Amino acid sequence: MGAYDLPLAELRGYRPQIAEPADFDEFWASTLAGSRALAEPPTATPVDAGLPRIAFADVSFSGFGGDRIRAWLSRPAGVDEPLPVIVQFQGYGGGRGLPHEHTLWASAGYAHLMVDTRGQGAAGWGSVGDTPDPHGSGPSHSGFMTRGILDPHEHFYTRAMTDAALAVDATAALPGLDPDRVIVAGASQGGALATAAAGLHDRPIGLLSDVTFLCHLRRAADIADTDPYGEIRSYLAGHRDRVDQVFRTLSYIDVANHARRGRAPALWSAALMDTICPPSTVFAAFNRYGELGGDPSKAIEVYEFNDHEGGGAFQVARQLEFVRGLLG
Repeated sequence: MGAYDLPLAELRGYRPQIAEPADFDEFWASTLAGSRALAEPPTATPVDAGLPRIAFADVSFSGFGGDRIRAWLSRPAGVDEPLPVIVQFQGYGGGRGLPHEHTLWASAGYAHLMVDTRGQGAAGWGSVGDTPDPHGSGPSHSGFMTRGILDPHEHFYTRAMTDAALAVDATAALPGLDPDRVIVAGASQGGALATAAAGLHDRPIGLLSDVTFLCHLRRAADIADTDPYGEIRSYLAGHRDRVDQVFRTLSYIDVANHARRGRAPALWSAALMDTICPPSTVFAAFNRYGELGGDPSKAIEVYEFNDHEGGGAFQVARQLEFVRGLLG
């Protein structure tokens, strides 16, 4: 598809009004406190992945409701001092995969925590997952967008965003990590979870958020032609009397609201032909990033002729440069 959304000049100044519940901060403070009260220490079991220059560990930590979340921890082998850590989250439907799939950040000299997404990892396009989601929901459309859609306490992404914030907690107790040098990262759904973690937690010193999902959800449901946003439309096509209730729930997970609370310097990306995460929704969140978090530095790379793959390897090169600049 060619360009279909707002032109770039308008996107750079696009700051729509986005519904934010009055109890947004109270809701998230209570949600995180409840899960932290149930948390148990993380574990890290060394794994031989056949790559002698990288040390791997199979990690388990407490997420939402005390549920155990899986992750892979990697770092350069033979390095003893605590290292800066990139905490990375998965795209929609993907899982943590196998340890040898994730070597970039350890190769660059950093630690890397590749976090599984509860209930995902069998999408067919990507890596397998290893973390169940033991919580049910009311009637929903296939996929994850409408699981628990009538109550923010029950929504799937309330659990996933809590997991993301508690993954940052876990860096303080895992071996070989410097909890004062944590960078959160991800693309699409992973970018949404990373941005939420950057807003919910005061520890991250950097954010890498690419072609970010879950932004400006009312507009996304209106204009995106594909799933996952299409899941919202399909649900509401049947439940015609629940529009207001659905979008109230979604306002608690809307990344545009989480982005306002970001405190860390941030590098984002957007693709102008992205049919999954329309660029106007990404810019709606990016342009609000840090409003309530002290106005940290931020930049966004724009890929004019790309779809949801975004900048690919070009963006990775930009991220490596950005991280070097943050860490010195």
